[in-house]
Amino acid sequence: MTASTERYNPRNVEARWQSVWEERGLFRCPDDDPRPKYYVLEMFPYPSGRIHIGHTRNYTMGDVVARYRRARGYNVLHPMGWDAFGMPAENAAMQNKVHPKEWTYANIATMRDQLKLMGFSIDWSREFATCDEEYYAQQQRLFLDFLKAGLVRRKSAKVNWDPVDQTVLANEQVIDGRGWRSGALVEQRELTQWFLAISDYADELLEALKTLERWPEKVRIMQEKWIGRSEGLRIRFQFAGTAPGGAEILEVFTTRPDTLFGASFMALSPDHPLSAEIAATDEKARAFIAECQRRGTSAEAVETAEKSGYDTGLKVRHPFLDGKLLPVYIANFVLMGYGTGAIFGCPAHDQRDLDFANRYGLPVTPVVKPDEVAEADFTVLEEAYLGPGRLVHSDFLNGMGVEEAKEEVARRLEGRQVAGAPQASREVNFRLRDWGISRQRYWGCPIPMIHCRTCGAVPVPEADLPVRLPQDIDFDKPGNPLDRHPSWKDVACPQCGAQARRETDTMDTFVDSSWYFARFTAPRAATPTVPEIANAWLPVDQYIGGIEHAILHLLYSRFFTRAMTETGHLDLAEPFAGLFTQGMVVHETYREPDGAFLPPEEIVVEEKSGVRQARHAKTGAPVEIGPIEKMSKSKRNTVGPEEISRNYGADTARWFMLSDSPPERDVQWSAAGVEGAHRFVQRIWRMVTGAAASLPPAGSPGPGRLSEADIGLRRATHRAIRDVTEAIENLRFNRAIAFLHDLANQIAIHDSGDKDDSCDSGWAQREALESLILLMGPFMPHLAEEAWQVLGHDRLVAETDWPEADPALLREDEIILPLQVNGKKRDDLKVARDASVAEIEAAALAAECVQRFLEGRPARKVIVVPGRIVNVVG
Repeated sequence: MTASTERYNPRNVEARWQSVWEERGLFRCPDDDPRPKYYVLEMFPYPSGRIHIGHTRNYTMGDVVARYRRARGYNVLHPMGWDAFGMPAENAAMQNKVHPKEWTYANIATMRDQLKLMGFSIDWSREFATCDEEYYAQQQRLFLDFLKAGLVRRKSAKVNWDPVDQTVLANEQVIDGRGWRSGALVEQRELTQWFLAISDYADELLEALKTLERWPEKVRIMQEKWIGRSEGLRIRFQFAGTAPGGAEILEVFTTRPDTLFGASFMALSPDHPLSAEIAATDEKARAFIAECQRRGTSAEAVETAEKSGYDTGLKVRHPFLDGKLLPVYIANFVLMGYGTGAIFGCPAHDQRDLDFANRYGLPVTPVVKPDEVAEADFTVLEEAYLGPGRLVHSDFLNGMGVEEAKEEVARRLEGRQVAGAPQASREVNFRLRDWGISRQRYWGCPIPMIHCRTCGAVPVPEADLPVRLPQDIDFDKPGNPLDRHPSWKDVACPQCGAQARRETDTMDTFVDSSWYFARFTAPRAATPTVPEIANAWLPVDQYIGGIEHAILHLLYSRFFTRAMTETGHLDLAEPFAGLFTQGMVVHETYREPDGAFLPPEEIVVEEKSGVRQARHAKTGAPVEIGPIEKMSKSKRNTVGPEEISRNYGADTARWFMLSDSPPERDVQWSAAGVEGAHRFVQRIWRMVTGAAASLPPAGSPGPGRLSEADIGLRRATHRAIRDVTEAIENLRFNRAIAFLHDLANQIAIHDSGDKDDSCDSGWAQREALESLILLMGPFMPHLAEEAWQVLGHDRLVAETDWPEADPALLREDEIILPLQVNGKKRDDLKVARDASVAEIEAAALAAECVQRFLEGRPARKVIVVPGRIVNVVG
């Protein structure tokens, strides 16, 4: 091989090949292609301004899959769009005095150019933004179709109110009691809202999780817990005396009816209707409820709050213990959104109940004890017992197991009457609630409804769609600008013609992202989908995105798929057949003495006396090296695609991001790691350019005879084809890259070894180099195209079939067998794969370790288990 002194220049090469791909339309995806389909999709980005290299890791993974599948003969759909509505655009409008539309589309243009620098094989002809009128017009049609199908509801409900963003948040958007974007403490308000009936599909969404075999187990578990199916008993407790509003009974849903004999109190949610009745005439109850509302009654707020309550003075009768009365509290840890909004408290077997009982001095009676503990020795003090066991202190339930006791309680209470109805009924409950989609903001999809004093809520006629957002909008004041617009909301009622008002709430942006994958199949259609095209492309074969979307986006998309199927837009069970959740790209942070963050390009990091130190590149001032964190604008620890492309090339970035760690784990961006990847790029280039002139022409037939070294190289080449293929199939990108490093090493070893002048070694070398280039093509597509051209090919790598491993070359001629003497392993024995038992016995007896252990004595016998082991008995 002749050494090449010419360095590979990625800046010129990458731009040129990107132009070639675009000019030839290689990644445009026809719907009528006869090849099998493959749909690969990464969760689309929010156009917030500029992307950094951390954003591109999941797009790189998707691009590897897309390029690999094309090479395997698939018609690949790999689109890109923009999740473009939302509060950040409104905030930018207020801060920068710019319209949200102008800000959003400027960001899209910038980010599109940044993504194109990375050489992704995207069908840009299908691009759209969710703020395009063409897109949200179809979303409004979907809303009206859902309304006709009974999947849209309007009702008054307690909602999570973000006082900073001044909008409603779904439960899923409240993190630790705070708004997911603003971080503000969420308040509870009663508002009339539009809801999507996701709860109608709770059981189906739960059961179908079992079919998602190519989803991460942790994501399925997260959804299962969020849906929260529980089987239990609705029990009707009778009040002792008169309750406010004339109530005779208090209904409770419980999954633990077996613990009824351990009940010591009842508790109402602050949002329970009876709590409101009590508060109407009880000032202290009113004050307690107000305090609960101030602190929040969301699941997150309840979980972290200290357990507190207010004794209403009311009591209910125990259903089995004559004369026993249970006090009724209003308690801050009871949720109105689950069950009936009321519970019976059994402190010994529920930690929240126990914390509450210990604070207020209420009885704690264990009624389920573990089998290994004597009844007299079992007590519950600070930690509730949640495990299995037998019933104690429970009258007719004593000695029963938990499930048997549940059944017996249900049987007895179902047969008794209270206030003219059975005292109990079996029931299934779900934690999942209907999805409130109303948001009090401008930059979102308008909800196509009109409010008329006479006719009520009336849908906008389809002929009048889309309901467009007004362009002349005022952001000088907080709140929803649509409410303040002088004319936009004023409209005639479509039914009676009277003066009416448009709905000024817009849709939750999670609606926008719940069906975009279907729109990509026909992005310019005059209907939300073209069903025959959508059904042909869907489900998405490989979906890639962050674990942070395990509940919100993925659950909503699964619901939307079902709703669109019910309304005739799809015929599909699940939207995403395969799901992969990638890790993040992280980077060190750097701070000045005053705490201000500095970007990596302004930092010089040096190692002195074994200690890493940082200084400012211009001033030389010392800089603190902070923790390694996710790349973010706030920490300024980002690296942009332009910088990488300029200094190293996109291929180097792609290679490094996928080589340094398993794809589901975080990868730490480091200058040393990137430089190492760049050195490999240059090494491949030298190997190819140094060998090209001495190789036989492309497409030459194989020679009649190959040397042992050539055969060894061919074996290494075909093992690499097999191993890289399997690694990509299983999304083990780092392993695929490791196999490619191994193949490069084998080519180098072959080139530096002694040559057999009677054989043409160039043919095996060409095969190895061509295979290396094709296998690395999905990872480093620009370098692959350039190297492929140097090797004399006219057809592009992007148009070339994936190499196939020759099974004959994967079969090893020799095998290794463990060699034992008297049952203990002493060595390994290398024998021919097709060696006979007699040949294996002879080889074993001739082995040095066997001769040494036998000390000249003849072996009593040799045991050969073909293909597995050899044991010499002395």
